[in-house]
Amino acid sequence: MSVHEITETRQYLTFKLGNEIFATDVAKVREVLDLTTITAIPRTPEFMAGVINLRGSVVPVVDLRLCFEMSKTESTRNTCIVVVEVLLDNEATVIGALADSVEEVIDLEPDQIQPAPRIGTHLRTDFIKGMGKRDAQFIMILDIDRVFSAEELTQVRGQEAAKTLMEVAA
Repeated sequence: MSVHEITETRQYLTFKLGNEIFATDVAKVREVLDLTTITAIPRTPEFMAGVINLRGSVVPVVDLRLCFEMSKTESTRNTCIVVVEVLLDNEATVIGALADSVEEVIDLEPDQIQPAPRIGTHLRTDFIKGMGKRDAQFIMILDIDRVFSAEELTQVRGQEAAKTLMEVAA
């Protein structure tokens, strides 16, 4: 969905990564969890923090800061896991995303959202749905389905299946 397709007021969950504020459509958010034990899985991509047990289900957790080529997320009392549902090959996949902190749920009108800046062909910005403006502050609105490439999500899903197999074998 492009910014031009946003024709009604929408609610977004805002969260911080470093000093920047990001947002995603609340319809994609399942829940927000306090930071819990994340089990690392060997031989996974660097952005893959590991997996958590969410009420008996194995949920992969990614470090969004590493996905955006920032420094690794440091654990603080505000660090949390935003559990989102993304589409991979038209199939829903649940993923946890580390965030430095969750801010709030906000309403943004279509006229408060501008298209993502075009920065040439070398930088990938297709995962930015738009730039929201609230007061004097810009908020990067993520198209959470596009934050990860299909190849990256396939790797994450493969790790989830491998972890499940390890648990069954144990």
